[in-house]
Amino acid sequence: MLEHTLKYFYTAVSGDIDFPEFTVVGLVDDEQFMYFDSNIMKAVPKTEWMRQNEGADYWDRETQGLIGTHQAFKNNIQIAMERFNQSKGVHTFQEMYGCEWDDQTGTTNGFRQEGYDGEDFLSLDFKEIRWITPVQQGFPSAQKWNNDRANLKGNKNYLSTVCIEWLKKYLEYGKSSLQKTVSPQVSLLQKDPSSPVTCHATGFYPSGVTITWMKNGQEHHEDVDLGELLPNEDGTFQRTSTIRVTPDEWKKNRFSCVVEHQGKTVTEKKIRTNKETSVPIAIIVGAVTAVTAVILLVVIGVAGFMVYRKKKGFKPVKPSDDSSSQRSTNTLISSGSGSSTSS
Repeated sequence: MLEHTLKYFYTAVSGDIDFPEFTVVGLVDDEQFMYFDSNIMKAVPKTEWMRQNEGADYWDRETQGLIGTHQAFKNNIQIAMERFNQSKGVHTFQEMYGCEWDDQTGTTNGFRQEGYDGEDFLSLDFKEIRWITPVQQGFPSAQKWNNDRANLKGNKNYLSTVCIEWLKKYLEYGKSSLQKTVSPQVSLLQKDPSSPVTCHATGFYPSGVTITWMKNGQEHHEDVDLGELLPNEDGTFQRTSTIRVTPDEWKKNRFSCVVEHQGKTVTEKKIRTNKETSVPIAIIVGAVTAVTAVILLVVIGVAGFMVYRKKKGFKPVKPSDDSSSQRSTNTLISSGSGSSTSS
């Protein structure tokens, strides 16, 4: 693997929903290594290599910092609701941040992004080190944070230095696990002859996978929908690609699904139906709404991972040099003292 990543996902939820107000998930190379939510009020390890390498001081520091961040996110979601003229209902405010490191070229990159109700709200331009927003409601925050030069400097230092150092440390901790390779199991699934055909690849690690449909020996891209990358309970991943074709078109042509993973290729041509599958196909290939995705991922220990489905992102705060994750404790209000430091 050339490119490695450290990512954190923060999710705040408002409204009448059976879900924690605030959740945090940390990922190294897309493997979850830590978790926190406002119900348990405790940061906990999710891998054996984290349990073995970091002690009580680390988890106490993470817990105290995230308890403070929980309160900041409660403020943020209320302020966002006011800016969008909303007084009730289920709403989400999310932050996604982290860094990338290429272990061959040494190239690094950082990202920080905020979302509200699944849409872009604010993002940090890492090259220019300035905040930008695609919506009017984000202008006050962008202006406030761009005027805080110390805060911008703190973001740059964390993303380009501190984050990379912790990424390398975590990679060393988990090298036996993170360097493993598991090939995918591939199936073609269909609920009935008139339904779309889904190519389901699961059980693979690491997460990088390419799914291609072939028609009569040629790549076919029409009426194809690629699903989200999702984690499995055992630390592996799954992904689907669905093609819409008529039963007559399927019979008259040679369709196949080709899955490429870590230099190996798996090709599947035979469709499995409900009668052949122990798990109901509808569960695997059914459409997943934003809220459903959150609930599903809580079950598998990755709360809030897919509500805001953007690749990169992050939010402003001043990091401490010895902190593994950078806390966001400032609110969206355009006035005030800016960000504060945590753990």
